[in-house]
Amino acid sequence: MAAAPKTKTNGLLMPKATAVWLIENTMLTFRQIADFTLLTEIEVEALANEEIGRGLVGRNPIEHRELTQDEITKCEADPAARLRQAKRELPPVKTRSKGPRYTPISKRSDKPDAIAFILKNHPEITDAQICKLVGTTKPTVASVRDRSHPNTPNLRPRHPAELGLCTYQEFETAVAKGLRAIGKDPDTVKAQIEAERQKQSDALQESENERKKASGFDFSNFLSGAMGGSNSSSSSDDDFQQ
Repeated sequence: MAAAPKTKTNGLLMPKATAVWLIENTMLTFRQIADFTLLTEIEVEALANEEIGRGLVGRNPIEHRELTQDEITKCEADPAARLRQAKRELPPVKTRSKGPRYTPISKRSDKPDAIAFILKNHPEITDAQICKLVGTTKPTVASVRDRSHPNTPNLRPRHPAELGLCTYQEFETAVAKGLRAIGKDPDTVKAQIEAERQKQSDALQESENERKKASGFDFSNFLSGAMGGSNSSSSSDDDFQQ
C-alpha cells in the first residue's frame, strides 16, 4: 500500500528559500526542515552543502508569519518534534533567531576553511558552537573532520574572524565556554599559551642573533696585519735611503 502523501503546508511560498534560511539560522535537523518545507532530506542536505541552489537567498519564515521563534526553539530542543506553521491571524514576530547570522554568498566557500582551523587549533569548541560561529551545519563539520568533504584537498585552515564569519570577541567567548565545559580555566590556559608564544619568540630571536654573529666577518686581524705590513715597508724604505 502506498504511503500517504504529505499534507501541503498552506502559505509557504518559497520552500527552498525558507529551507536555506532554516539551515543557516537554526539548529533544526534536516528531517524537521524537510517536513516543514515539503522537501526531501536529500534536497535539504544538498542545499546545506550548496550542491544545489547555489546563490539562493534565504527567506525568513518568521518575518513572513509562517513560523514563530517559540516554535523553532521548541523543535530545536526536541529533534523528534515537527514544526507547526503559524496561524495567519497572529501578529508578526520581530524577535531574531538565536542561530548564526546570515552569511553573504561570497563568504560561504570560506566556511570549510574556518571549520578546519577550529578543529585543528581548538578541539574544546563543540560542533554546536562551530555551527553558530561559522553559520554551518553539523554534517558539514563532520565531513571536514573525517575528510569526506568534497573540497578536502583544497582546504586551508583560516581563522573564522579573519574571514569575516564572526568577530574575535565571539570566537574568544566560544573558546572560553568550551574550556570551562572540559574543566579548564580560560585565563590559565590563555596565560600558558602567551608564555609559550613568548618562549618561542625569544628562541627565534636568539637563533637569529646567533646566525648573524656566525655569518659576520672579523676585520680586526686583517687590519692589524695590513698596518703591520705598511710599517715594515716604511722601515725598509728608510734603510734603503740610508
